[in-house]
Order: sequence, then structure tokens, then C-alpha cells
Amino acid sequence: MSPEYAADGIFSMKSDVFSFGVILLEMLSRKKNRGFRHPDHNHNLLGHAWIRWIQDKPLELINKTFCDSCNISEVIRSLHVGLLCVQRVPEDRPNMSSVVLMLGSDVALPPPKQPGFYTERSVPESPSRTLLCSKNAFSTTLIEPR
Repeated sequence: MSPEYAADGIFSMKSDVFSFGVILLEMLSRKKNRGFRHPDHNHNLLGHAWIRWIQDKPLELINKTFCDSCNISEVIRSLHVGLLCVQRVPEDRPNMSSVVLMLGSDVALPPPKQPGFYTERSVPESPSRTLLCSKNAFSTTLIEPR
């Protein structure tokens, strides 16, 4: 779900581009964005991909099966396009026709900006002792005649 839709309920073609970028990153890493865990940090998959990109270590995100059987430059290009698709500001994201062009040719790609939902989650220190559920703070008032 794109940041603008999650925060403000605004949906556009760029929301679909964001979702496509998430799927592309999930395919390359063979990990799901939801529930992603890494021992070095508490970022989601988008945050992890961004960290690896700015550290110039994109191959650490890519699943090893891709590295063994594919053209590495094409896989890194796909990662680059995925990061362009998940940028925070919708105007910074390419449209889908540009994405198709970027994936199918050698056109120069702009540098990606920080993705939307690049946040660090708060993870309980000891999940075995912490109950992971919401607190029901709902109350009702019954109006009765006298």
C-alpha cells in the first residue's frame, strides 16, 4: 500500500507503481515486505533494500538463486527500478510505461530517493514474555429511561 493511500486515502496510478515496486523487491529477495526481519536492524524489506543500496551492497539483498543463474547487471537494474517505484513522493515515481522501458532497455536510470515507509519498527525485546495483541479500550454507555 502506498504511503499516500495509507496516510490520506489518496489513490492514483502512482499507488499501483508503488505496489509494483514492492512486488519487484519481494521477488528479487524472495522475502515478503510484511513480517521481514533482519538481525542487524528493525527495518522492513524496503528499508533493508535502501540500506543495502546506499551501502553499495545490492547483491546482499538479492536471493542467491538469482545470482547463480541470471545476468547480475539485469538483476541489479531490476532492484534499481524497484527502488524508483517505491519512492516516498508519488511525483518521484516513474509511470508504468517508463518502468517497462527501464526494465527492457539500457536507458540511464536516475538515482532513487529514500523509499516510502522507510521506518524502523519497534520490536519487543522478548516476544516470549510479551503478549502481541491490542488492548481493548472500548467502553459502552447504555442510555435507559427513568
